[in-house]
Formats: sequence, structure tokens, C-alpha cells
Amino acid sequence: MVMPRNLKDSTAATVLSGKLQFTSKMSHANDSVHSEAQDDRFLEILMVSSLSTIPSCVFLYINGIMLFTLRSKTVFCETARYILLYNLLFAETVQLVLSQVLFLLAADRVIMTYPVCGFLTQLTNLTTVISPLTLVVMSVERYVAVCYPLRHADIVTVRNTDVSVILIWMFSFLNVLIRLLLLLELPFDDLLNLQVKGFCSSINMFVGPISEAYSRAFTGFVFTSAGVAIISSYIGVAAAARSASADKASAHKARNTLLLHLVQLGLSLSSTIYTPLLIALSTVVVRIVLVRIQILVYMFTFIVPRCLSSLIYGLRDQSIRPVLMFYLCCRQVSK
Repeated sequence: MVMPRNLKDSTAATVLSGKLQFTSKMSHANDSVHSEAQDDRFLEILMVSSLSTIPSCVFLYINGIMLFTLRSKTVFCETARYILLYNLLFAETVQLVLSQVLFLLAADRVIMTYPVCGFLTQLTNLTTVISPLTLVVMSVERYVAVCYPLRHADIVTVRNTDVSVILIWMFSFLNVLIRLLLLLELPFDDLLNLQVKGFCSSINMFVGPISEAYSRAFTGFVFTSAGVAIISSYIGVAAAARSASADKASAHKARNTLLLHLVQLGLSLSSTIYTPLLIALSTVVVRIVLVRIQILVYMFTFIVPRCLSSLIYGLRDQSIRPVLMFYLCCRQVSK
């Protein structure tokens, strides 16, 4: 039986129309899924940015007030421990700003070239080393104050303190210079346009096994040396406190301060495990859970440690506290 020509054409047209409708529906469904994915991505970025930026701004304000307080009176500018505290707070404030910038860039999945990423990460590396080294000098200052009280004024002078701060920054700059020289493993012609794989971080800036080995060795050396120095200072102060001639109250306060330095050193060290921890977690948890964990880990390894110095030192020190509260309360309380 032969099907009429017009019937064949009608059947073909019906099939073609059905295919077009199916294709149109599939395209519309794909557009809807893509639009929903974009909306979810936008909400995710907004949530991550808000939860990290708001506390960062609060702590930056507190750190800024503390830095201003340490420059508001002559006694703070001419006392060794306040000069060292200012150096510590300045480095940690810069760390907080750079960490937040890198975190937001990573959350928004911004891909950068090696020069741009290298500039940001090397600034971070510069200030990261400042904190433990400054804590070491602050611990030594407390040790000298308790164990050699009669020679403290001759040893811990403003000039010697300034020299210590300069040496700390020079040592940190040397570390950055070595890291930059290790980047020469990359072809220089391609370096300006070569993009970093993944988000910008110190780990992703490793261009070879030498860079990674150096970073691990340097970090281990700095934090181990700092830990040994602080613990040794604590033991020396504890031993001096048992002698009959020691000032018991001063020694007790110095021991508490050294314990605080040790806790701060541990918190500074915790920031070095941030990226390796997230890389390990990314293999065992889904993305939405990883995002939530990432925010918590970032808060407790980067943001919180960078504000503790201002809060603890500002509230513990009897000279700083009234001035700090005066400026924090917008000059509504008397000094």
C-alpha cells in the first residue's frame, strides 16, 4: 500500500515539529538550570564574602585604634615593649588585609597571572615572618627585665629596639628575595602571561620541588626557633622567680606574658595549615560542606589570631587600657 505524498509530508512535518518542540524544551531547561546555578553561585559568593568581610572590618577597626593609641603618647613611642607591640600589630594588620583580599579572590575564583599573585603572596610572606620574630624579641625583653633588672635600662634601649625591628624586617625581606629568585625556574618570557593554576596562594606559587622544600624548611626553622626562644625565656623567668631577690609580682606577670606569646606563636603557625587542610578536605566532602568548613577554618586561623594581640594587650596593659577605651568609645569616657 502506497502512502499519499501529502500524508507523508504531513507526517514528516509533525515529526519535525515534535523534535523542534523537544529541542526547545531541552534548551529552555538547560537555560533554567544554568540560571539557577548562577544564582546559587552568586548567593554562595555573597554568603562567603559577608561572613568573612564583616568581622575582618571590625577587627581592622580595633587594630587601627590600637595602632593609633600606640602613637598617641610619647611614653608609648619611647618604651621598648610598646615599640615592639606596634611592630607586631602593624604586621598582623597588614596580614589581615592581605589574607582577606586573597580569600575574596579565591571565593570569586579569580584567576591571576604569576606576577600579580606573586606580589600579593610575597607581601603576605613578608608580614607572616614578622610576627614570630617580633614575639621572640618581646620574650627576650621580658626575660631581661626579670632576670637582669638592673641592666634592663642599658640593654633594652630605644636604639637597640629600633635596630632589632630593622633586623627583623631585613630577615623577612631576605626570605622574600629568595622566594622570588626561585621563581626564575619558570621561563621568563612566559612568566608575565602565565596563569596560576587554581586560586592564588603561596602553595600554588611553588614552581618546582625546590620552592616547596625551601618553604617548608624556612617555616619550620622560623617557628621552631621562635618556640625554643620563648620557652627558654619562660624557663629562665620561672627559675628567677624562685630566687629570694626576685620581684615575685613582676616575675608572675612576665610568665603570663610569655605564655601568651607562646599561644600567639601557635596561632600564627595555624595559618600555615589552612590551604593543605582545605586541599585534603576537598577530596572527602561535597562542595557546599567544604565552603562552610572553609569559612570556619579561615575565621579561626587568619581573622581571630590577628585581632587577639590588640584585645589582649590593650586590655591587660594598665597604661594602654584607658587610652584605648577612650578612642574605642569615641572619646566618651575620660582617660
